[in-house]
Amino acid sequence: MAHSSSWIPISDPDISQAELDAVADVLQSPNISSGEAVEAFEAAFAQYSGRKYAIAVASGTIGLMLVLDAYGIGAGDEVICSPHSYREITHAIGLRGAFPIFADIDYWSGCLVPEKAENKISEKTKAIVVGNVNGHPAPWTSFRDVATRNNLILIEDSSEAIGSTYKNQMVGTFGDCSIFDFSQPGPLVCGEGGMVVTDSQDVAMALRRWRSHRVEERASVVVGMAAAYKASMSNLAAALGLVQLQRLELILERRKRTEYWYFDYVKSFEGIKDPYIGPDVTSVNWFLYIVHLGTRFTRSSRDSIIDDMRKEDIEAAAYSVPLHQQPYYFELGYRKKDFLVTEKVADRAVLLPFHAHLTENQIAFIVGTMKDASINIGAGAEITL
Repeated sequence: MAHSSSWIPISDPDISQAELDAVADVLQSPNISSGEAVEAFEAAFAQYSGRKYAIAVASGTIGLMLVLDAYGIGAGDEVICSPHSYREITHAIGLRGAFPIFADIDYWSGCLVPEKAENKISEKTKAIVVGNVNGHPAPWTSFRDVATRNNLILIEDSSEAIGSTYKNQMVGTFGDCSIFDFSQPGPLVCGEGGMVVTDSQDVAMALRRWRSHRVEERASVVVGMAAAYKASMSNLAAALGLVQLQRLELILERRKRTEYWYFDYVKSFEGIKDPYIGPDVTSVNWFLYIVHLGTRFTRSSRDSIIDDMRKEDIEAAAYSVPLHQQPYYFELGYRKKDFLVTEKVADRAVLLPFHAHLTENQIAFIVGTMKDASINIGAGAEITL
């Protein structure tokens, strides 16, 4: 669908000439499939994340599937996770044949609650997948205690949180394995792709074995005994990702400027609250800019606001449909009202454009349009972040 020149998109990657040059170099090389550029990106990302091993994959979904394979988690096993998450990551649990066991979230951070997750543990539970939701780190000290106490694999979903820190420690360092995703709308994008990081050599070897076989291994009988997914990243994506990683500090800083402008203009709503940052969280790099409407709003009034904004060429969206209300999980036995906090958050959340290319004038226009739309439906004073 074509948009007008005034259209303000939710996401717009921060791409410089350096990225264009890196991709051009690969296009002019003998190999644009997986190879040296991928290995360079893996080495750089391992160093950045402070982990011993980094394994580049085709997507975050594939990353979690490979992690479950590496730990032998599949049919008949249960994995505890959140119904309020980037759904493509969580989908991997069902795709692998395991059963997703949802637990409810904290209203303020959107992250899984340790006590609620622990209450869901059964003799079939093998792992917990915990996300740093919208860039806000989960309470990792508590989750590590839960995992240790119950002898579970702790998997960290950092697909929304690159650059955030908990107790001054980088996200991606808390799980036995941690998963990053490099598709839009994140700050580091390389088209499609992801990265799994870990400190376990055995797990890293298993991830590489399940991911793909090297070209030079094509005649190996031993390697051929393990059927790989062919889930590697291309040199094109890796070259783009490597330059994005080198520029990440600048990209995050530019997104912070956008965040500060939003904060200033959103304060024009009566009763606005500061964005929530939980205990022990030392920095948050927001994945998306999400405004939570007050309880006077209904789901339908929230949807009306989004429609009004789109008429003004502003891309906005509901955020998000809880996983347990989506058809796939509904067929697994989940129903509406199973997770009330998740549903309360999802009914009144609005996702606004958030990227480094936004100007202050555009943000003023976005917030002003949203304010007018909320007043039009008669509930303009009940907005909180």
